[in-house]
Amino acid sequence: MGSGRDERADEREGAVRREDLRGTWAMAREAELSGARAKELAEQAKLHGLDAAASIRDRSLTLFRRGRWGPGAGGTFSGVPFLEDMRQLGGQDVAFVGAPLDAGTTFRPGTRFGPEAIRRISTLGGSYNAGWGIDLKESLDMIDAGDIQVIPANLEKSFDQIARAVGYIHERGVFPVVLGGDHSIGYPDIRGLAPYIDGNVGIIHFDRHSDLTESTYDERMHGSPFFHATNIPNAPATNLVQIGIGGWTGSKPGMRVARERGATVITIEDIERYGIERIMEFALSVAWRGARAVWLSFDIDSVDPAFAPGTGTPEPGGLLPREALKMVRLAAREGLAGMELVEVSPPYDVADITALLGGRVIMDVLATLIEARKLGRPPVARPDEPTADEVPAPEPQPGG
Repeated sequence: MGSGRDERADEREGAVRREDLRGTWAMAREAELSGARAKELAEQAKLHGLDAAASIRDRSLTLFRRGRWGPGAGGTFSGVPFLEDMRQLGGQDVAFVGAPLDAGTTFRPGTRFGPEAIRRISTLGGSYNAGWGIDLKESLDMIDAGDIQVIPANLEKSFDQIARAVGYIHERGVFPVVLGGDHSIGYPDIRGLAPYIDGNVGIIHFDRHSDLTESTYDERMHGSPFFHATNIPNAPATNLVQIGIGGWTGSKPGMRVARERGATVITIEDIERYGIERIMEFALSVAWRGARAVWLSFDIDSVDPAFAPGTGTPEPGGLLPREALKMVRLAAREGLAGMELVEVSPPYDVADITALLGGRVIMDVLATLIEARKLGRPPVARPDEPTADEVPAPEPQPGG
């Protein structure tokens, strides 16, 4: 009976037949497309974006994302040149690189769009700071390396990619600025840097949360980067100093780990008691004690959510923007091996103010490194400063 109904249906005017479908035509048409141009572009992307980490099975994927996503088709940080071919990295002062990951987020996702938002609003204004008399583009050779090719559904493969990318940048003598991404990237950032440091790595970590728990939901999430980073032999917890910790989203297990491993925890109340200058002097002494290099990790949720609402785990009572900017400038004065700016989550932002602040943190750090003669070409001395020829030889850095 079914066959009879099908025949009668075919006899009716306008009956639907598979061979008449546009989709059937499209399948046939697809077979006629050679894909030669796509293959050519893919081969070029492989050359320019470099080979992916060994754990990536799909070898068509690259280490640095090239193609329709990323700054190659849009904006770069502060409008600096986009370096398409990463084989040409070397000799520059600074490389901005995105780690668009939110697979490590435990509650409010969206940080995968952080690098894009930071780059977009960073072009508000220019590279010149009238108060300091510094123009970043005059003193630094900067490029934007685009985004690391993370694997959205796989934290461990993403970590392999991020570690390999950060190591590649540092190995070539370029200062890496990593645009997050959630804070889980803190672990692979240190993992990528540590093998190239002949000695210990110190970590200055701004946050409202300690991020020292071993795992969340059975994974190394954004609450655990420094548990695993301080398992790296030359990144001991005794050189980890955490600034701004406190509030009602804190972690009891994280505080236990800090106690057991000898990490240093500075709360907002400590900052109020001792003041910014004394706290940062102490923080630098901890991070640099016996270390050869220091990494700066700045979580935007260390700033009060009244000023930085666009983040995954906001906690009232954090730093004011002016305090945060002053503290990162003090953190950078002894030199840094690199930095990360994490947890900007555009879906929760208001008028881009969180992304804007994140970009300004980065710019203030770079300006401080220039002024302290740790990076790039120093500006003309101020009237009350000695000229470059009169400046005495710098003191050896702690542990140097």
